[in-house]
Amino acid sequence: MVEAPRVVLASSNPGKLREFAALLAGVPVRLRNASPEELAALPEEGDQYEANARAKAVTVAQASGLPALADDSGLEVDGLGGAPGPLSARYGGDPLDDAGRVARLLAALAERPGAARNARFVCVAALALPDGTVHIRRGECPGRILPEPRGEGGFGYDPVFEPEGHTRSLAELPADLKNSLSHRGRALAGLTEELTRLSGG
Repeated sequence: MVEAPRVVLASSNPGKLREFAALLAGVPVRLRNASPEELAALPEEGDQYEANARAKAVTVAQASGLPALADDSGLEVDGLGGAPGPLSARYGGDPLDDAGRVARLLAALAERPGAARNARFVCVAALALPDGTVHIRRGECPGRILPEPRGEGGFGYDPVFEPEGHTRSLAELPADLKNSLSHRGRALAGLTEELTRLSGG
């Protein structure tokens, strides 16, 4: 039996590796996190999803000699003019953790009801091959920002994001349902054909 091809995730986060592995469960690839050496040359992130994802994937593909997957994602809120967007993970500056960023977001929306709370999670995923080929796919999950956090699951802004068509936050949904709705899941689904082709499928 032919062994599934290896693909490097341009991240050192084991939680992210588990999430990607779950989202790609039916795809014949073996995912692993990038090593510190492979991540050493990563460029500083900018304010464009595609440019960030592409740069991370290309850097790790070149360093590892293997296909590399990367993504960049963010939360866009209508009432904040699309902010925090690609800066979502750095919203409010370095001292803030997830809870601090959520609190800052809710404070910014405190006097803004209705349509101002409409929002979407956006993800751009990139698959870079050692020969320089790069495949890019985008996924979105529309919804709205809740008045206060709900649920213990997920991470980041999940506790204050209610996906369209649901009455629970992402942090309250079971993992399999969240994955089927998620912006990251939708972006990676768009790369399934390219990933399958790596194994000759």
